[in-house]
Amino acid sequence: MYDGIILDMDGTIWDSTKQVAVAFKEVLKNKYPEVTDEVTAEKLKGLFGLLLDDIGVKLFKSVSPEKAKKVIHDCCEYENEYLAQHGVSLYEGIEETIKELSKSYKLFIVSNCQEGYIQTFFKIHPHLEKYFTDYEYPGRSGKAKAENIKMVVHRNKLKNPIYVGDTSGDAKAAKEAGVPFVFARYGFGDVDEFDYVIDKPFELLDILKEND
Repeated sequence: MYDGIILDMDGTIWDSTKQVAVAFKEVLKNKYPEVTDEVTAEKLKGLFGLLLDDIGVKLFKSVSPEKAKKVIHDCCEYENEYLAQHGVSLYEGIEETIKELSKSYKLFIVSNCQEGYIQTFFKIHPHLEKYFTDYEYPGRSGKAKAENIKMVVHRNKLKNPIYVGDTSGDAKAAKEAGVPFVFARYGFGDVDEFDYVIDKPFELLDILKEND
């Protein structure tokens, strides 16, 4: 029986790419007119899940890698503020799934995000915070996803957790952390290797029932 469910954020719990694209464009217009790269939700979907510096370098190719890293950090600082003001909708069925899962399992979040992003999620959906025991992210730990998964497992004394995500990077991180991986196929990525796959959030409940 699994004793902990660790969830990714983007592409698993919600899709914030449209709002993030708008926020990034505002920062570029107001502070970095020299950055001429187009920012779209589709582009972001292909990059979300990477570490922040890597997203910056891949997204802002019109400037140097060093400049791109500075730009992405400024964009993400404003992003938290923008999302808190404008909100982001959850994937259909994820809220009900979280509530149902919390009756039998401890829930966690591990996401490759900046400081304040998960906290912004809880500001937008405050009624969901009570269902989560812990969370970790590189903006706080300075570590990549595999190590953050390990940290959550260790400090919460989990014996048999699973990780739910939507990209090949998520699958790789779960494997490195020694945790079974559930591929959320409704999200952003394509994944070749996984232990389980779901096309809707509620299908996670069936997987867990089969392993009780």
